[in-house]
Amino acid sequence: MQTKFDTAQLADPGTAAAAAAIRGCVHCGFCTATCPTYVLLGNELDSPRGRIYLIKEMLENDALPSAPVVKHLDRCLSCLACETHCPSGVSYRRIIDKGRAYVEAQYRRPFADRALRALLAWVLPHHRRFRGALMLAALAQPLAGWFERIPGTRPLATLLSLNRAAKSLGREVSTRRGEESAPVRPAVTLRVGLAAGCVEPVLDPEIQQACVRLLQRAGCEIIRAKGEGCCGALSHHLGREAEALEMARATVDAWHRQLEAGPLAAIVVTASGCGPVIRDYGYMLRDDPRYAAKAVRVSALACDLSELLDRIGLPPTVDVPPTVVGYHAACSLQHGQRVAAAPSRLLANAGFEVREPKESHLCCGSAGVYNILQPDIAAQLGARKAQALGALTPDVIATGNIGCMVQIGAVSRVPVLHIAQLLDWATGGPEPGAMRRRPDAQQTIGEDQQGRVVS
Repeated sequence: MQTKFDTAQLADPGTAAAAAAIRGCVHCGFCTATCPTYVLLGNELDSPRGRIYLIKEMLENDALPSAPVVKHLDRCLSCLACETHCPSGVSYRRIIDKGRAYVEAQYRRPFADRALRALLAWVLPHHRRFRGALMLAALAQPLAGWFERIPGTRPLATLLSLNRAAKSLGREVSTRRGEESAPVRPAVTLRVGLAAGCVEPVLDPEIQQACVRLLQRAGCEIIRAKGEGCCGALSHHLGREAEALEMARATVDAWHRQLEAGPLAAIVVTASGCGPVIRDYGYMLRDDPRYAAKAVRVSALACDLSELLDRIGLPPTVDVPPTVVGYHAACSLQHGQRVAAAPSRLLANAGFEVREPKESHLCCGSAGVYNILQPDIAAQLGARKAQALGALTPDVIATGNIGCMVQIGAVSRVPVLHIAQLLDWATGGPEPGAMRRRPDAQQTIGEDQQGRVVS
């Protein structure tokens, strides 16, 4: 694709990276077939190729973003399925990230939109604020139905439903960090960092508890980084780049202090939505002389739990009841980090029967805060994903991302678990709480006579 950026424009590193990625696009259109919003809406401007054109024109002309352009960019989930399937290897993330940052800097959103985005950025990355917000949401839950019916206020209804969605997974919102009871473990062979996360430990502390037990059985010493906060992914995808970079620097500092105390074999991330950003710190901080080298070091160590276990092997397994697992591949894992086969292989090696749905490359509609900001599209994608998983008649649905768990769990009576919880169970850990509370196995995802997804 031909570009017409001038020297002054290319002096901005973000624009230069976006321009290079844009030039790699050959207009082939392979991305359209794999883009969730194009599949749903059929609009070229809601496809990666269409958005590339919009961003190119906006950046080349230093144009103020128009409301229609912002609408189409906002509809992008950043699922990165287009990157996985692009025959030219276009780094779409460089283009959409620059487009979002440009919009954030140049476009004045309506007050309600600005307020909602600011609220999400202020609350979600911080444990205490998020816990408090969920408790308030529980009190305000009766208002959710009204917000569903008032035009323009559905995002508030979705926000109020987060507490209910967490309960649909079989958990209560945590009022404190979960205790990490250590099992009897073999001699330590690896020193492994475990990223704290922000949303996940509040909505489901069982995930990291299971992860700790599992890794300790595999001979790992678990290291926590004091002072580590949000990785910056939520702010990054909202286009709040300065905020995201500050969070990235704080995370790099926290882990660099641990690296100075001793080597780490890996920094394990249990929320796959955080993984692509943490692994991109080297790029994000490349122009910061104080952080560039440290960021590269931290990025190189970051990996998904499934990657580490695939490398070092599962601990010895125990017998668990025959269980059919419907595996949902989170976009942030299969596309953002290109980890595709390891989770299914681990589940199968642990003794589970693993089934994967049709259209496994399509997003479930969670995508960070997308299901709050774009609730109509997200609901359609969630229903589509739930139906595909329900067709597998699973006993349990497994995934590697808390956002996907909430999104799918909201419409599924089949338990939705993190892969860590199932692998912990299969290697001697407790049966996951959601499995103990599961309904009759015959009650699976389906449709009512009006075509709505029900359980």
